[in-house]
Amino acid sequence: MEAKAGLNAHRPDGAPDPAPAPDSVPEPGHPATQANRFAGRPSGPRASAGSNPLGGNRQTRSLVIRIVALGFCGLAIYVVLPSLVKVIDAWPRLARASPIWMIGALIAEIVSFTFAFTLQRLALRTKGWFAVVTSGLAGNALTNVLPAGDAAGASLQYGMLATAGIDIDTAVGGLAAASLLGLGGLLSLPLFTLPAVLGATRVQPGLLHATLIGLAGFCLFIIFSTVALATEQPLRRLGFIAQWLWNKLRRPKTLLTGLDSRLLEQRDEIRSALGRQWRRAVFFVAGRLGFDYLCLLCVLRAIGSHARPSLVLLAYATAGVIALIPITPGGLGIVEAGLSGMLVLAGVSAAEALIATLGYRLASYWLPLPTGFVAFALFRRRYGPVQLPDTNHNRPRPRPHEGTSRETGDHGD
Repeated sequence: MEAKAGLNAHRPDGAPDPAPAPDSVPEPGHPATQANRFAGRPSGPRASAGSNPLGGNRQTRSLVIRIVALGFCGLAIYVVLPSLVKVIDAWPRLARASPIWMIGALIAEIVSFTFAFTLQRLALRTKGWFAVVTSGLAGNALTNVLPAGDAAGASLQYGMLATAGIDIDTAVGGLAAASLLGLGGLLSLPLFTLPAVLGATRVQPGLLHATLIGLAGFCLFIIFSTVALATEQPLRRLGFIAQWLWNKLRRPKTLLTGLDSRLLEQRDEIRSALGRQWRRAVFFVAGRLGFDYLCLLCVLRAIGSHARPSLVLLAYATAGVIALIPITPGGLGIVEAGLSGMLVLAGVSAAEALIATLGYRLASYWLPLPTGFVAFALFRRRYGPVQLPDTNHNRPRPRPHEGTSRETGDHGD
């Protein structure tokens, strides 16, 4: 008793310090919690079991949702596992590929990532490179190791940018603008294959149907983007519907409110991020996609394949759209099955399609993973622990760092 009194002697009434609010602790399934684990940070104190029935119910629902998500991920991997195994089995044959062309493929992928970071730097309106590159690599790595890890990867990237001194609203709007431009660029790729399709080039029906679907998706994307950027009512209605569904299905302790206003604010941030530099943004998107596609072409030449580039572009665009389905980590298995199948339709032999898929995924998926963990370690060495966004939408406060320039200043790293 005396020891307890001594611990609380600083309080007038001798009462113990109040426990932290339960709402300050992210739920187990929240993206910030997954990103906290990646960052090596505790998620915060937890209430004892049975002390908060509402919190227990929320944790149970979150656990059920995670189990269902993992079940879908496992089912998807099981379905595409034969194709994935075939691609991995092609490793010995990939080792006999031309080293010159394989080096060219790696260089093309590095340039593709450089264009992606340049686009993010433009959208974030910063002249620094270190925070943009390291946060992009770390967020990409976390996204590609978690099932449906886009939210966790984005949460980590936002936190790293905020820790480096970039305003969180600028980060949200800038990265959203970069993502939308990347999606639009991917959906527009079938447009560049129309001359080959209309010029009586023999195209397999599967690729032709994929081209038509891609063109339809691009048209819908343009219509939706134009309406969303030019008007307010559709976004407001979308916000009301999403807010109602969230409160109805999740039944959180604190109801979600004002989502329509936040959507409009983020829309304004996207427009502000692009501003008058949209031509440069489109150029950077084209560079990112173009060199990523060039990586695939170099791998095909390395194994001696001479498929028509226009048909390979169709296969690449189709596989890229398939990879947007967030079922497995980084599209693992789904991309391998989709790309190898599309390359066969593009005229590549089945054996060469498996080798090319393995080489392309090695450069675009597997090698960037360890690079992301190294980038995160370098970021922590410069800026310290990452301040991740919490569940209450509180913004992380930038922490000044001695001897380093701010990423939003006039002078880069």
